[in-house]
Amino acid sequence: MRYSILFFLLLFCTEAIAQKYSNEFLAIGIGARARAMGNATIASTNSVMATYWNPAALGNLDITGIQAGAMHTEQFAGVAKFDYLGVTLPLNTPNRRVGASLIRFGIDDIPNTLSLFEEDGSINYDNIVPFSAADYALLLSYGQKINTKRGNLLVGGNAKIIYRQIGSFASSWGFGIDAAALYYGKVWRLGIVIRDASNTFNSWSFSLSDQERSTLSLTGNDLPINSVEKTSPQITLGIARPFSINENWNLLAEMDLIATTDGKRNTLVSADPISMDVAAGLEFEFKDRLFLRMGVNNFQRDNNFFSKDFLTVQPNIGVGLKLAQFQVDYAFTDVGEQRNQTYSHVISLIMDISTR
Repeated sequence: MRYSILFFLLLFCTEAIAQKYSNEFLAIGIGARARAMGNATIASTNSVMATYWNPAALGNLDITGIQAGAMHTEQFAGVAKFDYLGVTLPLNTPNRRVGASLIRFGIDDIPNTLSLFEEDGSINYDNIVPFSAADYALLLSYGQKINTKRGNLLVGGNAKIIYRQIGSFASSWGFGIDAAALYYGKVWRLGIVIRDASNTFNSWSFSLSDQERSTLSLTGNDLPINSVEKTSPQITLGIARPFSINENWNLLAEMDLIATTDGKRNTLVSADPISMDVAAGLEFEFKDRLFLRMGVNNFQRDNNFFSKDFLTVQPNIGVGLKLAQFQVDYAFTDVGEQRNQTYSHVISLIMDISTR
């Protein structure tokens, strides 16, 4: 317990120096529909949650008023909490919408043990004060439809503000831009999203007392310094197609290709500086009321005593129910780590609000 605070400080400081997996909380994915489909939803997102997945799709939402959405899930057996709240509304010009989303990923009640010992070496548990390490993102979104002779082209993007805080020890502000496009053909749907297209920069500042600095030095930890962290672009290409099974059932299938540009990662195709991964999902729809979903993503290579190298994958399943102006979605996922599985339950709600 004594070194728990040191671990979190070292984790965030190392990230600021290496700049790999920067702002990775924004890669988790929001909404039970998307999570159940393995986050393969770039080309098929169709709700307020398009503000996160593909803001261009806002221009194609088939609603006249305001739509709001919310999500809650707990990761790693409840240690981390991930929440989302979003809203979208139309502009006066047809086929144009704006939206806003607030995302929080946090670990609460972390014991601060830097002051556990008194000057005489005795232990004083009253000196332990809990703190939170939390990441916040505000996304301001825009999307519009452009009619063409062969189909509908949609374009959009996000301006995002990121705030990250580790108790009273450290905080950072970040700013970035996402660019997106979506094409609806007669059968196929094609989407592209470039996250952090401008590069996203987080400026870190640290505030430690003399006693905390002394403790870090005595335990062999480097003292953190003010720094700037850069998030490199990530490009996601999506292709989707709907199928009609019969008069009651329809099927939507999508596959996404995700390319990161921040160096070698443990993904399906691992290379430097570009690594690539794949996500795929299916959605069965019954009379636009009941939805059954499944998907796979997060391909990784692992090893054990019996095999030097094998591939793991994260499976996901979920259901959705639409009643009047409400839609409730649920997803059940695990991290795909064969030796130490961790499961998460994701619940999200979407509500249409009439403005007439």
